Amino acid sequence: MFENNDEARLIQLQHIGRCYRLADRTLPVLQDVNLVIERGESCALIGRSGSGKSTLLNVLGLLDRPDTGSYHINGTDIAQASTDDLAALRNRLIGFVFQSFNLLPRLSALDNVALPLTYRGIPPKQARVQAHAMLEQVGLAERGDHRPASLSGGQRQRVAIARALIGNPALILADEPTGNLDAATAQEIMKLLIDLNSRQGVTLIVVTHDPDIASRLARQIEVRQGQLYESTQR
Repeated sequence: MFENNDEARLIQLQHIGRCYRLADRTLPVLQDVNLVIERGESCALIGRSGSGKSTLLNVLGLLDRPDTGSYHINGTDIAQASTDDLAALRNRLIGFVFQSFNLLPRLSALDNVALPLTYRGIPPKQARVQAHAMLEQVGLAERGDHRPASLSGGQRQRVAIARALIGNPALILADEPTGNLDAATAQEIMKLLIDLNSRQGVTLIVVTHDPDIASRLARQIEVRQGQLYESTQR
């Protein structure tokens, strides 16, 4: 089910359409979207509020199914995947980083990072060892026993990034990852994400309103009225 037949191509969207239904109306959000993203690329998704960025991110992250068209990720045809298959793909292939961090307040930083591994059935002790190593990688090993409320915004985002990476994903989807951070901390977080992309080859897709952040990624893809327009920076 999960075998990849094209080693270079991680994501392929063909003629994707997505609509939302409100009362008796159908609102098209994505229209005839075509996109190929290869392994190890870095991409910025930009566009105005309401342009369809979040809907596209939800489709890419296997949170929503498209209404029309086809989506292949890591060689898997999403149309042929069950709900359980999609959950397994998300857990195995994708790490999410959100603007609001989405950390569990009652868990320590270490246990927040270990959580995806426990969902895979990895024993807690082993999961915590791996989580500690991941916190060390993002520069927060000494804060592992702290709960989110006692961490700064930048530290919480580093914990969220460590959690996204713990399962060794092929893809990181970051939704406005610097939106709640001051300018200096935002630069640190983006440097961390870009370094991870370049050193580990993790494919990185970042939704952002900030043109400076977008310019630091190799591809800039604008979502405009449900369609994609790309400029490439190499």
